[in-house]
This record gives sequence, structure tokens and C-alpha cells, in this order.
Amino acid sequence: MKRLGLAAAYLALVVGAVASLLPFWWMAIASTHTTSELFATPLPWLPGGQLLENLARLQESTAFARVMLNSLGIAVVYTAFSTLVSAMAGYGLAKFRFRGRGVLLGLVLLTMMIPMQVLLVPLFQMMASMGWIDTYQAVILPFLANAFGIFLMRQAFLDFPDSLVEAARIDGAGELRTFYRVVMPVALPQLAALVIYTFMSQWNAFIWPLLMLNTETSYTVPLALNRMIGLTRVDYSGLMLGSLLATLPLLLVFLFFQKQFIAGLLGGAVKG
Repeated sequence: MKRLGLAAAYLALVVGAVASLLPFWWMAIASTHTTSELFATPLPWLPGGQLLENLARLQESTAFARVMLNSLGIAVVYTAFSTLVSAMAGYGLAKFRFRGRGVLLGLVLLTMMIPMQVLLVPLFQMMASMGWIDTYQAVILPFLANAFGIFLMRQAFLDFPDSLVEAARIDGAGELRTFYRVVMPVALPQLAALVIYTFMSQWNAFIWPLLMLNTETSYTVPLALNRMIGLTRVDYSGLMLGSLLATLPLLLVFLFFQKQFIAGLLGGAVKG
């Protein structure tokens, strides 16, 4: 009976894995066919011979190599600074005792309830008044302080023993050295999770870059792919290829940080 239950569990996992991977398989197959072949009956489930042609057309219509570099630069810079800001703010809210700390944390969490659409007009006016329209800093800076990231890192630092922080201070370590050399290494799993989340959110961002970036050479990947959707004709094979290429950086980021990320999940499970 136990073996039967184990076999059923494995079967369910296999079915779930296939169902999850099927859209990616179809996206990869569709990127090697022409648009007309994608609407044939039956649907093609094996690779075609149009990959290079689709790649050349994608590059010609969107300058996709430049667009990928734009998105990569914006996402890397945003992720690095946003993670740092979240970690420092979370550490301050977790380990420093000051009047109004609870109120400040509540205000940070309240910002998560504000819809993005409410912020678009005042942020746009602010960027316009600073002359930052069609600049990358306008895409990056307004959302560096992420409420979710601050709360996540605060919860991670709450479990860090205060005695170790006090011991580092007694040994002569400054606050920054204590933060970077003593506290941060312990929070690597949470940092890895935050890096993955932050990179994905910025890489897939659409509305705010659409408002800020006007020239096609400064577009990000979502904007370039959206540009391929015309009023009368849609290049579906090019869209599939562009979407496939756009998922590769996300996959690489997850693979790079998966060890720390999984360690955090297992640590939380064991602790619970």
C-alpha cells in the first residue's frame, strides 16, 4: 500500500512537471517555424528550420541584441541597489531600538497597499520636472525602496542573535562592518530569494518603462516584444523566439542563486 501511494505521488509529480514544461517546449518549437505553420493542423510539435530566419527578422525589427543589453543593465543595477537598500533598511528596523520604529514599519507595509496606477501620474510629473524622461535612472530610482524586500530582510534579521551584534561592537567593529561581515553572511538564503524576486520583477516590468522610455534604442525587452504586435499582423514566430530568449536570463539567475534559495527553504522547513 505504501509503494502504491509512493508511485501515485511520483506519477502526480511527473504529470505536474510535464504540464509545467509543455508551454516552454511549445514556445521553443514555435520559434523555429513560420507564423503560418503555427496555425496549421495538426500543430507542429517538432523543431522546424526557420530559427535563423526568425532570429534575423527579430533583430531587424527590434534591435533585440541592444534591447537585451538594455534590460540586463537596468535589471542588474536595480537588483543590486534595491537589495542593498532593502537589507540595510530591514537591518535597521530589526536591530536598532528607536522611538516610532513600529509606526515606521507600519508605514512601510502600508505602501504595499497602494496600487501602482495611483503612483503613475505623480511619479511621471516628478520625473518630467527633473528632466529624466527617456533616461534609465527614471526607470530604476523611483522603486529602489521595495516594501516587500524591506519586510523580508527585517524578518530574516530578527532571528539573528543580538548578542553577536553586541560582541562585534565591543570588539571595535563599526556598524557597517558588523552589517557586512557578521550579519549579511547569515542572511544569504533570504538575499538569494530577494535577488531572484527583484530581478524578475524588474526584467518583466512594462508599464513604468513604457511611460519613461520613448526612443526605440532605449527600449527594454517587454517594450520591444510589444512593438512586434501590429494592428493587422502579428509575427507570432518572432514573438515566441523573443520570449524564449527573454526567459534565459531569468533561468540563469535562478540557477546561480538556487543553492542559497533552496537552503533557505529547507532551513525554514526544519525550523518550523
